[in-house]
Amino acid sequence: MSEATAIALRDKLTLEQLDLDLFRAQNEATLGERLFGGQVLAQALSAAQQTIENRPCHSLHGYFLRPGKVDIPVIFQVERIRDGKSFSTRRIMGIQKGQAIFSMDASFQVKEPGLHHQIERQPVPEPEALEDDRQVALRMTDLGPHGPWMTRERPFQMRSIVPIDQAPTPKTNQAVWIKFSAPILDVTTQQQLLAYASDMGLVSTAALPHRASLPRDRLQMASLDHSLWFHDALDLNDWLLYVKDTPVSHSNRGLNRGSFFDRAGRLVASVIQEGLMRIASGSDQG
Repeated sequence: MSEATAIALRDKLTLEQLDLDLFRAQNEATLGERLFGGQVLAQALSAAQQTIENRPCHSLHGYFLRPGKVDIPVIFQVERIRDGKSFSTRRIMGIQKGQAIFSMDASFQVKEPGLHHQIERQPVPEPEALEDDRQVALRMTDLGPHGPWMTRERPFQMRSIVPIDQAPTPKTNQAVWIKFSAPILDVTTQQQLLAYASDMGLVSTAALPHRASLPRDRLQMASLDHSLWFHDALDLNDWLLYVKDTPVSHSNRGLNRGSFFDRAGRLVASVIQEGLMRIASGSDQG
């Protein structure tokens, strides 16, 4: 079933072209009424990629403007800002019922050699030594209102470094191995799926320091913006380690960062996102 779910998502990344630089996307099935932000990110990138050849994306910067509705297709309009000798820039707008729900700028670069350095990946258990998060969730007896979400079929296999059934403790970071559950053959789809994955569990990272005193269902959380940088070639046919941390929260906003490492320890992508994080009315921080 996971492979079928993955294939369904992969198919949703192929957009229907309506006119020059205008595309229509179909939505994946979800448990709620809202679109998952990662889907919108991935499809906006797909729309931009259809206006460019032989230049992989190196960065994208998006804003979530309104909640997307799962029962309405998203129309993506691409504006060709610039095509230079080395870089191309596109501006993408996601629209539902005539209103912008998402905006993004993306930059693309021809492949070039250059100097290299990176931070080192911290030692963690290999994915083969860990259990899939969904299998752990299926054994848990008290999942609360998030049970259907935690036990759903997923397009990605996910294996958390700290098992999800461990009692919550205040911390500012988490890490999970991820792997797509269906074959990916081309660079553009790899980048689209990493954009999708970069939004998985990122906004909730800001809740980690408060989990012991404030249950997740007492928090109103939503992604506000999302920036992603592609550093090197990546392969989601194999496991990538997604390391997330939250350096600060303030004014009902939490800042979250993420790094994607491959098995060899190469840093292949980085992400930063700010999210809304409000205490629900009537709740108590304890």
